[in-house]
Order: sequence, then structure tokens, then C-alpha cells
Amino acid sequence: GCIMDGKLYPFGEIARTKSCFRCSCRPDAMHCCSLFHTPTGYDKENCKVVFNQKSCDYDVVQKSDPSKECFVYSRR
Repeated sequence: GCIMDGKLYPFGEIARTKSCFRCSCRPDAMHCCSLFHTPTGYDKENCKVVFNQKSCDYDVVQKSDPSKECFVYSRR
């Protein structure tokens, strides 16, 4: 298998690791890509970015009231 972040994964396709990556584990290498996109376009003055481990994505919320989401117009 392959080891990532101290965890052993079996050979083959891994839909989601504990650190939010999709990976392909082969005897000669492990290739991964992230399941999340980083917000780049949002109201940076009034909002903040928080990583949501459960959904494997970033939430952009109001600094004054984190229960309210902010509009995101671009991600990378």
C-alpha cells in the first residue's frame, strides 16, 4: 500500500483521504489531487475563510457572524 499522513492506504483508487485528497496508490508511486478549491474572490474585509474538514471544502463566512456565509465569486 501507500502511506500518507501516517495512514496506510491499499493499492488502487482512494476516493478520499483523511486530509481531503483523492489518490491513486500504485506500487511505484502515489498520485493525489485535492478535493477542495481555495476561495480567491470574496469580500476580504468583512469575510474570512475557514476549512471545513467534514465537507472537504472551504467555507467563507462573515467575520462578525460566522454563522452567515459570504458570496464567493472565484476559486482556484
